[in-house]
Amino acid sequence: MEAVATDFGIKEALEQLGVKDINEGTSTGSNWFSNGEIIESYSPVDGSLIGKVKTTTHVDFEQMMNVATSAFKTWRIMPAPQRGEIVRQFGEKLREQKEALGKLVSYEMGKSFQEGLGEVQEMIDICDFAVGLSRQLHGLTMHSERPGHRMYEQYHPLGVVGIISAFNFPVAVWAWNTALAWICGDVCVWKPSEKAPLCGIACQNIAADVFAENNLPEGISCIINGDYRVGELMTNDKRIPLISATGSIRMGKIVAQAVAKRLGKSLLELGGNNAIIVTPDADIKMTVIGAVFGAVGTAGQRCTSTRRLIIHDSIYDTVKEAVVKAYGQLRIGNPLDENNHVGPLIDRDAVKMYQAALAKVVEEGGNIVVEGGVLTGEGYESGCYVKPAIAEAQPHFEIVQHETFAPVLYLLKYSGDVENAIDIQNGVVQGLSSAIMTNNLREAERFLSVVGSDCGIANVNIGTSGAEIGGAFGGEKETGGGRESGSDAWKVYMRRQTNTINYTTDLPLAQGIKFDL
Repeated sequence: MEAVATDFGIKEALEQLGVKDINEGTSTGSNWFSNGEIIESYSPVDGSLIGKVKTTTHVDFEQMMNVATSAFKTWRIMPAPQRGEIVRQFGEKLREQKEALGKLVSYEMGKSFQEGLGEVQEMIDICDFAVGLSRQLHGLTMHSERPGHRMYEQYHPLGVVGIISAFNFPVAVWAWNTALAWICGDVCVWKPSEKAPLCGIACQNIAADVFAENNLPEGISCIINGDYRVGELMTNDKRIPLISATGSIRMGKIVAQAVAKRLGKSLLELGGNNAIIVTPDADIKMTVIGAVFGAVGTAGQRCTSTRRLIIHDSIYDTVKEAVVKAYGQLRIGNPLDENNHVGPLIDRDAVKMYQAALAKVVEEGGNIVVEGGVLTGEGYESGCYVKPAIAEAQPHFEIVQHETFAPVLYLLKYSGDVENAIDIQNGVVQGLSSAIMTNNLREAERFLSVVGSDCGIANVNIGTSGAEIGGAFGGEKETGGGRESGSDAWKVYMRRQTNTINYTTDLPLAQGIKFDL
């Protein structure tokens, strides 16, 4: 850690964010406590121990929940625009801490510093969005069939919202949920990934300062730490009406079943197996930029990463040659060095998964066109750096049907009309993000039509990665069906209520029913 701290200011960033060598892992705001085991956070950048976090026990969890449920009673009655003002202040704190938090994200998770800064910017953007939304939590007014009656609907806060986030976006996804839940009047309990716990500690410190400065009670922002067993405390708890979970399909199915068993609500944002269709009318230069960033950004560890490139046979060799050439220009190394394009995978288990995927595609008859491999030597001591790889494959290959959370891009060939490419793209269980590269208006509109992409996100002439917070984010099929961030995603954090007011001296019944006494 010494070299990184000296060269890139990591030590200073940790101090600025209030992250210690050993951190309590349970918090209701400014109050920190934990009685569990220790999680050690090692950087995939250089293998150094960054810090330790004490995990949350069942006793800790109960203490935290008592505070959170009490805080909800105060927070829910504060007018939504006033809650928006608190979120605005939180966004301002994030602006002040953007560089420090971006460095921690980069160092603890392994994404490039620019991507780390971008993730914090997403947090700032969703705060701005939420502030405006705090004055627009609209319901509808409807005409009643009964004279002298008025009908309308309104939204009320749910209560305690549980958030489970993944390592690849260790801060932004929490903010997507939290900023909206807060302005809706909910309080939040967050379990960050045990692979990036210090990012969670830093965010909780920032939030706690805002609530303390406004003399608001403990419990509006809470954090717990640990593995899946700590997550189960939330998913099984009837006091938490909504669980928002981001992660693998396997994890999402477990969460969904646990929450459904108690008739709770789930917001699931799970795996993606995203494709870009490249038609004969595509702009090749744009295609290469979109495909390469989509495939190697965050070392292929985004849920929106490009996994499949579906290319028309008439331009297949041209596109293949251009993408392979671009891969030859990639620089792999310390993500805090802005000269590098690709940082490390999160840990050595991820490296093993990457190696297994490359072995599997060859076993199934695929052809490696850009060799992968683990990098060793100076600068790669953590053992987490790998070469982005490209393989020619067939759509039906088992490995192509699965999400490989690593920089492995599969080249697939299609012939005939764009419908054939759409069939290939849709022929997987995941349905998160998709894209088509074409200057043909008919192809673009076909791709966006009811018989086109079956994904929650469908783009034309941009890649699969890099969603803006203004649109609802999420996917269909085994991606989970949840929506976060923009549009009307706020409604999931509230309970809907229909109201009918009779302002007459009679009591007519609906549907003309007579009930005379």
